[in-house]
Amino acid sequence: MSLSAAEVAAVAAHPEWLDEADQLALTKKSLIADSAHLRGHCGEFGRAVIEVATARRSAVSKLPGDWIFSSEAAQQATPFVVALARARRLSHLGVEAVADVTCSIGTEVAAIDHEGLTVVGSDLDLARLDMARHNVGKNIFAQADALQPAFDVPVIVADPARRSGGRRITNPEDLLPSLPALIAAWPDRELAIKCAPGLDFSEWSGEVAVTSVDGAVKEACLYTPGLVRVTEGQSVTRSAMVVQTVDKHRPLELSAVNVQTYDDTMPDDIDVRAAGRYIIDPDGAIVRAGLVRHFAAAHGLWQLDERIAHLSGDALPQGIAGFEVIEQVSLKQVRKALAALDCGTAEILVRGVDVNPDVLRKQWKLKGARALAVVITRIGRSATAFICEPREVG
Repeated sequence: MSLSAAEVAAVAAHPEWLDEADQLALTKKSLIADSAHLRGHCGEFGRAVIEVATARRSAVSKLPGDWIFSSEAAQQATPFVVALARARRLSHLGVEAVADVTCSIGTEVAAIDHEGLTVVGSDLDLARLDMARHNVGKNIFAQADALQPAFDVPVIVADPARRSGGRRITNPEDLLPSLPALIAAWPDRELAIKCAPGLDFSEWSGEVAVTSVDGAVKEACLYTPGLVRVTEGQSVTRSAMVVQTVDKHRPLELSAVNVQTYDDTMPDDIDVRAAGRYIIDPDGAIVRAGLVRHFAAAHGLWQLDERIAHLSGDALPQGIAGFEVIEQVSLKQVRKALAALDCGTAEILVRGVDVNPDVLRKQWKLKGARALAVVITRIGRSATAFICEPREVG
């Protein structure tokens, strides 16, 4: 549900309303009573207060807790820690001034400002701009079309809409605004364009940087050649940033997360051979960026099949999750093997084999007391299953 400019102004002017909402359950069961209670305090703005309060609760590990935003805006926003990492990257590249031309509630602007760079933001939505002004605490925003250049800065950040009519956009030309249109609108600037990770980036001439947070792939950011990182004389064209929260009480600070980066300038010479002690399923950012071999080489792992992302090793790398192998069986033998091991619940991972984990669980009819994992993968032309101990982290 969206917020109007009047609602944003009212909520910003009355922080005590949100303090009152924080004392309420705000569940589906309590919503009618909670709404009536807040109408007594906030009048016609009770709905807006509930919207902001529930949005804050849904984004507690994603956005600052004192910001004003709607649930819709929270879903669309970049995790603040990812925006901070991008701002630091730009700073390390020597960038001094940036414009976010699709700024929404101000996440990127706040992060860039935090890093000490000069930054401005623009959007077409006046209510979102008002939220951004409140959230950043500075009047460095203007209403402007992302395709009508309004700022004289060297670097542009943009986050085109990734959905249309409720469906995820898969073609860069269908983004809103489209990728070609953004490039054409800012011909003499360097660009950092955030996109959905599932798009086809094969024609992109700069760097494609895929990011995940706590195992969930969040975005692919396209950097034009002037923003590409260079390692030992080689330009990076594909990279992955894997963010893992270490301190759950400070999920919005870079100092409270572990960040691992991989790129295509790293070595990728690895073996393809039989499974060792552990099976490792690489993070989605690594897989989406096409860096499975580079990741494996960095951690002394090898592939089970050169076409499949499942890896193996005799030890789990520090901070990396994996599964200790108990036995290897054919797909048809899994049910019998699990029953013999007294398995009652199983985490199922599948790559390269056309099976549905939910269907398999029903077929296996697990009734035991032990928790296990099953890694189903393709080796050569055959589907193979590894019965494993539960997921553990090295």
